[in-house]
Amino acid sequence: MELKDPWALLLIALWAPMIWVHVRRERRARPAIRFPDLALVRAPGRPLRVRLRHVTVALRLLAVALLAIALARPRKGRAQEEVLTEGVDIMLVLDVSTSMKALDFKPNNRLFVAKETIKSFIAKRQHDRIGLVVFAARSYTKCPLTLDYGVLTQFIDDIDFGGIEDGTAIGTAVATAANRLLGSTARSKVIVLCTDGANNRGDIAPKTAAAAAAEMGIKLYTIGVGREGQVPYPFEVRNPWSGQVQTRVEMIESDLDERTLAEMAQSCNGKYFRAQNAEELKEIYDQIDKMEKTEIKSMSYTTYHERFFPWLTAGALVVLVEMLLAHTVFRRIP
Repeated sequence: MELKDPWALLLIALWAPMIWVHVRRERRARPAIRFPDLALVRAPGRPLRVRLRHVTVALRLLAVALLAIALARPRKGRAQEEVLTEGVDIMLVLDVSTSMKALDFKPNNRLFVAKETIKSFIAKRQHDRIGLVVFAARSYTKCPLTLDYGVLTQFIDDIDFGGIEDGTAIGTAVATAANRLLGSTARSKVIVLCTDGANNRGDIAPKTAAAAAAEMGIKLYTIGVGREGQVPYPFEVRNPWSGQVQTRVEMIESDLDERTLAEMAQSCNGKYFRAQNAEELKEIYDQIDKMEKTEIKSMSYTTYHERFFPWLTAGALVVLVEMLLAHTVFRRIP
């Protein structure tokens, strides 16, 4: 609620002279009829009409206030915004091979940290369609391009090991993501690949998939996760006597083909990143978020509805009541 002409409230300043005139009149009041003996008009108390003689003045002041508010034109506006966006279509590609169980991103494994980081990345986006491809020896679309980030986040939470045959088919994964962007009309089309291994499965070579993506105008960001050298890895060992499964952590050699990932990104006008801990991985996704900003144009307008009529009606009614009382119940004999 707002006032279109707030200056009209200055009319309430008329209260001062009105009150001053009333007080002056009360002090100078003289009896209109003289009696030789006060016993004729003496009463046990002041009549109710005399005690309420200030009601007309109060009604007059109230009428001035109500009419001033009406003249100020109170109105209620409803703001509306029309958003025109030139969005970005983003396909997230996540490695779920068993090598992502490595514990060099303590206290959690690589996959857990990658999932949490990707969810934070999604939470910062607006007006962009985002999809998800997961891969190991094969790849499949976990979630197509969507604006429903809640559903996408739920799909990410459901990701775990064991759903796909083990291996690392980077080329196939990139090709799957590029196929999802084939019919996109977005201003910018982006693939963000997160992996910790070297391509060892699939029918499509990583560089071939990247070249095809480049022909489609897709920008490719590649992220290699994991520390260099020896990294801790949990092995499940079954006791042959009791059948109980225990986890034993051993050191294995990290296997990451950085050269291929860098060449893939370069061929698609993207960039290669290396994350050796959780903090670096978060910073990488933050950088990608800043580089791939959506252009947003908005038009705002407000529709107003006048609310002065109830105030005007109330003020007019108070004036009528005041005039009626002044010429009947509180009529003064001159």
